[in-house]
Amino acid sequence: MTALARNQDRDRVRKLREYARAGIPIHVGIDDYDAQGSVTLCTGPRSDKADWEDIHRVYHGTDVTIPEGPAKGFVIGETITGPKRS
Repeated sequence: MTALARNQDRDRVRKLREYARAGIPIHVGIDDYDAQGSVTLCTGPRSDKADWEDIHRVYHGTDVTIPEGPAKGFVIGETITGPKRS
């Protein structure tokens, strides 16, 4: 397994599981290595299952608004991710 594949597994699978297991209320992942670039917003941690109630994934250039917590209302959009990729 290459270093890139290990890092992607860590960021896309293991961190999501462990953050949910720890009860962290929101996880945001900005992935530049996804072909079109993506933003993943996870909410509603299910610590008993190490999973999330809702996983919302959009491509770069699409607005995602943090729904709760200290950053409630903060928008992750094109100014952060860059424009939509083709």
